[in-house]
Amino acid sequence: MQEYSTETIRNIAMVSHSGAGKTMLGEALLLHTGAVNRLGSVEEGNTVSDFEEEEKRRGLSLSTSLLPIEYNNHKINLLDTPGAPDFVGETISALSVCEAAVVVLDSVAGVQVGTELAWRYCSEFKLPRFVLINRMHRESANFQQAVNSVSQLTSKRLIPVHLPWGEGASFKGLIDLLVMKAFPVGGGAAQEIPAELADEAQAARQALVEAAAEGDDKLLEKYLEGGQLAPEEILRGLGGVIQNNIFIPVFAADASDKVGIAQLLDAFLALMPSPAKSPPVVAQGKGGDEELKASDGGPLAVYVWKTTADPFVGKITYAKVFSGALNSDSRVWNQNKGHEERLGTLSVMRGHEQIKVNSVHAGDIFAVPKLGETGTGDTLCEKGHPLNLPVPEYPSALYRVAVTPKSQADSTKMGTTLTRLAEEDMTLSWHNEASTKQTILQGMGDQHIGVAIRKAADKFSVHLETEEPEVPYLETITRNGQAEYRHKKQSGGAGQFAEVHLRVEPLEEGDFEFVSEVFGGAISQNFFPAIEKGVRSVMSEGAIAGFPVQKVKAVVFDGKEHPVDSKPVAFEIAGRQAFRRAIQDAGPVLLEPIMNVRVNVPEANMGDVMGDMNSRRARVQGMDSEVGRSIINAQVPLAEMLRYATELRSITGGRGVFTMEDSHYEQVPPHLAEEIIAKHGKHHEEEE
Repeated sequence: MQEYSTETIRNIAMVSHSGAGKTMLGEALLLHTGAVNRLGSVEEGNTVSDFEEEEKRRGLSLSTSLLPIEYNNHKINLLDTPGAPDFVGETISALSVCEAAVVVLDSVAGVQVGTELAWRYCSEFKLPRFVLINRMHRESANFQQAVNSVSQLTSKRLIPVHLPWGEGASFKGLIDLLVMKAFPVGGGAAQEIPAELADEAQAARQALVEAAAEGDDKLLEKYLEGGQLAPEEILRGLGGVIQNNIFIPVFAADASDKVGIAQLLDAFLALMPSPAKSPPVVAQGKGGDEELKASDGGPLAVYVWKTTADPFVGKITYAKVFSGALNSDSRVWNQNKGHEERLGTLSVMRGHEQIKVNSVHAGDIFAVPKLGETGTGDTLCEKGHPLNLPVPEYPSALYRVAVTPKSQADSTKMGTTLTRLAEEDMTLSWHNEASTKQTILQGMGDQHIGVAIRKAADKFSVHLETEEPEVPYLETITRNGQAEYRHKKQSGGAGQFAEVHLRVEPLEEGDFEFVSEVFGGAISQNFFPAIEKGVRSVMSEGAIAGFPVQKVKAVVFDGKEHPVDSKPVAFEIAGRQAFRRAIQDAGPVLLEPIMNVRVNVPEANMGDVMGDMNSRRARVQGMDSEVGRSIINAQVPLAEMLRYATELRSITGGRGVFTMEDSHYEQVPPHLAEEIIAKHGKHHEEEE
C-alpha cells in the first residue's frame, strides 16, 4: 500500500442499526476497488469485516473493523462499526477518530434503535454525515418512507443526491442527480433517465442545486442572478453545506446488486472532509491547551482508540495520528503511563490482515503489534513535547454479573484476563465487591457480557461462569448502644481471660473510629490493638446480614484483665463479641445503593415505562421531552435495576435506552430488610 498525504485521506465511520447491511456494503466497496476478488457473505462467515469467530457464529458485527480502500489516488479509511446497542462503546471509539460518518438505513425498516443511538453520537461529535438507504431490492422497500423516518431524528433538511429507479422487485438501479444519469443494477454503463422519472428527477435536481448554492456566498449570488452552476461548482457548494452540517445528503445503494457503489466512492472524495479540512483538536499540553491541526509538521500526537488481543500476534494497538508523522522502528512517549514505547512494524489493518507500511502521515489510522504498556485512550507523543488528547465520554455500565472461575487453573488467570478484556473495551469493567465477596463484571447488556465471557474462553483459555450478582448492601446503626463480653477459657495449663465493655455511636463523617475511654489501667494499653482487630473483623463481616458495617464509632470504656491469663487473642475475641452485641443494641439497619437513572423512550411508551418505574420503588426527579421522545430522570435502588437493560428493551420494543450511575446509599425499607436478614441467617445455618 502506497503512502497517502493528509489531504488524500478520508476517515469515515459506517454506523447503523444491526442488520442494515454495513458489512456487505464494505464488501462491495472493497470488491469495486479491487482490494478483494470476490464478494464475501455474512451468512457464509467469509467477510473481511467480521473475521472474529464469535462474529461468524452470531452472524453480526461485534467490534469495529478497519477497511482501508484505495480509490482515485485517495485512501478511504472505512470503519465498520457494530450496530447492536450493547456494543455502543465500539461506535463511540470509531467516531472519535473519524471526520465524517455514513448512516446506513435498511430500505424497509428505516430508522431503528441502533440508528437513533448512532445518530445521537454523530451529533455529539459534530460529524458531517451521509444518509444511505440500503438494499433497495428488498420486498416492501420504500425510499421515501425511510427518508421520512430520518426526519424524526433531525431538524436539518435532507437533500436526496440519488433517487431509486424502482423499488423492491422492480428495482432497476438509481438516478444520480449530480450527473443526471441513470445507473442500472449490475454496475452497467450510465443511461439516460427514464421518461417517467424525468420530471421527478428534475425537481430533485433543482433542490440539490439550491442547497449547493447556500454553501458558498459567491455561488448563491450567481444562482440568484439566474446563472447556471457548473458541476464542479455544485460539488464545491455541496461540500460546504455538508461539512458545516447545514444539510444532510441522502444516497441510495444496493451492495448485492452492485449499484451505487462507484457513486458513493466519488461522493466520499468530493464531499467528505479530509483531516486537513476538519477543525483542530484541542490537546492538553505542558503550558495549557494546544490546538492541533492535522499536519506532518505539527508536534506528534497519536491517539490509541482500540486494542485487541490476537491469539497468534498478541496485542494489536490501533491508533490515529492527529498531528505529526510516524515512521516504523521509532520511539514515542506514552504520556498517560509515563513510559517510552518502541513502535516496531507499522501496519494498516484490513479486517485481520496486516499490510505493512513504512510511515504514517497526519490524519491517518494505523496499527502496531506488541506494545507493552499502551492501552485504549492513551496518547503517544514526543517526550520533550508532552500532550494529552481528549478521550471521549463512554456510557456507564448498565448490566452486571458475578463471575466465578470453572477450575483452579481458571482462577489463577481470571483477574489478568478480565483486565485485558476491559483494556480492549471502554464500556467493560470489573471489580471485586468487598461487601458481597464477588467478582463483578459490568457491561452494556447481556449480549455484551456474553461475548466477553466467550472471548475469555476463546482467546485466553479462561472459562468463567456467571450468575446474578448480590446487591452490595451495607450495615449501620441508628442510635447509641452498648454491651460487654467476658471471654474466659480454662483447659489446663495457661488460660485465657478478657473482659471488654464497649459503646457504639453513629458516626457522621468517616466510616469507622475506634476510641478508648478506659482510665486507671483496667485494661493495659498493649491489648487495645487486639480489641480493635476484633472490632474491625465484625466491621468487614457484618453484624446482622453479612455486609460491611459503616458509619460507626466504637468506644471501649471499661473492662478487666487477669495478670496471668490475659492475652491479645482473648481481648480480640472479647472485643469482637462485645462489638457484635453493642450493634444489636443500637438499632441496626441495612443500607442499599441508590442509582441516578435517565431513561429515554418514545412518547408512546411513556405510560408503560412510568408504571414500571413506580413498581421499582423509583423516585422521579423530573421529566423532559425531545423530538418524539420522553426522558425520565429518577433515583432507583440498584436491587431493582439489575436486569433493567433487558426489561426496558422488552417494554419499548428495543427503542428505549437508559444511563445509570451511582448516587448514594439509603436505608432499606423494614419489610425488605427482614427478608434479606432472614435469607442471610438461613444461608449461614446451611454453611455451618
